[in-house]
Amino acid sequence: METILIKALQLVLSLSILVIVHELGHFLFAKLFKTRVEKFYLFFNPWFSIFKFKPKNSETEYGVGWLPLGGYCKISGMIDESMDREAMKLPPQPWEFRSKPAWQRLLIMVGGVLMNFILAFFIYSMIVLAWGDRYIQIDKTPLYFSQVAQNAGFRDGDLILSADGKTLSRYDDLDLFRVISAKEVTVNRGGEDAKILLPEDFKKQFLNAKTPFADYRQNVVDSVVAKSYAEEAGLQTGDQITAINGVKTSGFGILSSILAKHKDESIQLQVVRGDSTFTLPCKVSSEGTIGFTVPYSKPAVVNDTYGFFKSIPAGISLGVRKLKFYVLQMKLVFTREGIQHIGGFGAIGNLFPALWSWPDFWELTAFLSLMLGVMNLLPIPALDGGHVMFLIFEVITGKKPSDKFLEHAQVAGMVFLLLLLLYANGNDILRAMFG
Repeated sequence: METILIKALQLVLSLSILVIVHELGHFLFAKLFKTRVEKFYLFFNPWFSIFKFKPKNSETEYGVGWLPLGGYCKISGMIDESMDREAMKLPPQPWEFRSKPAWQRLLIMVGGVLMNFILAFFIYSMIVLAWGDRYIQIDKTPLYFSQVAQNAGFRDGDLILSADGKTLSRYDDLDLFRVISAKEVTVNRGGEDAKILLPEDFKKQFLNAKTPFADYRQNVVDSVVAKSYAEEAGLQTGDQITAINGVKTSGFGILSSILAKHKDESIQLQVVRGDSTFTLPCKVSSEGTIGFTVPYSKPAVVNDTYGFFKSIPAGISLGVRKLKFYVLQMKLVFTREGIQHIGGFGAIGNLFPALWSWPDFWELTAFLSLMLGVMNLLPIPALDGGHVMFLIFEVITGKKPSDKFLEHAQVAGMVFLLLLLLYANGNDILRAMFG
C-alpha cells in the first residue's frame, strides 16, 4: 500500500506541474494578444471546485477542480470543452478569441505545447547540470537476449554496433528501438563483426512476446533470500537460470518480466550448475519474485558532467533523443499489436519508482512533458492539434469553419478521447488482474 501511495503522489505532482505549465502557455499568449481568459484551473471542476479565487480587478478566476484528468484555460469566445453555446450566440467582442486574427489564435493554441517542450528541455538541462548525463555504452557492454531476439540471430555476449548502418552508442530506449525496427544489425561477436538480418515481422514478434529485448545483467544467483521460494526450490549461489517453462531467460530483466506473468503460480526453472543442467519446480510470489539476487553488474558506463552553460545544449540534445524515441513509438499505437500496449494512469504511475527519487521523478516528468506535447499536437478535435488543424486550414484557404461545425467536431473529439481513456485504463485493470 505504501508503494502505491508513493507512486500515486509522484504521479499527481508530476501531472499537476505539467498541466499548469501547459495551460500557462495558452494563458500567456492569450494575454499577449489581449484576449480575455475567464478561468484558469488545475483539474476539472464539474459542479464544484475544491478551491477558487478571483483577484480584485481581474478577469480570470483561478482554481483547483476535484477531477484530476487534466486542467483547462477557458478563453472567451472559443469553442472548447466548456461548450458554452450561449456565449457563442452573442455578437463577437474585441477581447474574444474568435475576434482575433488567425495567426494570433494559432499561437494561442500552440502555446501549451510550446511550454511543454520548453519545460522538458529545461528539466533535462537541470538534470544534466545536477547529476550529469549517465548512460551505458551499448557498443561496449555485452548483452543477454530474449528468446525472440535469439531466434532472430542474436547471441548472449554480443556487442551491438549499428542498426541499418547507423552507429549506436547508448543502451537506452531510442537505440534499442532502432535495433528492434532495423532490417540489418551489426554486432561484435567474439572480437569479430557479424551482421544479423532480422525477419520482416521481428517488431511484431517482439511486441507479442511482451518481454524486454535484452539486458546487461545475467541470471546468475548471487545470494538466496532466507525462507523464500528460491530457497525452497533448492537454488544455490552460482546457479544460472537459463529458462522458465522452456522460455529462455538470459537477462535478469527478461526473467523478471516472465516471473511477473506467473504471480502465485508454480513454474519450472531450467538451471545450470557447474557441468549439470536440470529443472527445479518453484513457486512465484504474489509480487512476481522468487527470492534471489544477482551479482552487481559492471557495464561500460559514461557519466559526462557539464557546467551551467554547457548543460543547456547537452540537456536539449538529451531531450531530443527522448522525443525521437517517443515519436517512433507513437507509430506503433496504430498497429494491432501496439494498441494492446496502451496504458492509462496506472501504467504511467508504475513508471515511477517505489521509493521517492528526485532524479527519477524529474526525468519522468520531463519525458511526460514531451509526451503531453506530442499528444496534444495530434489532429484530433478537442486537442490543441485539432484546433491548430482548423486554423491552418483557415490560414491557407481564407475560410473559417462555421461555429456549428467546430462545435460538432469538438463533441466528436471529446467522445473519442473519452473512449480512448476508458480503453487505456481498462487495459491497466486487465493487466493488474491477469498480468
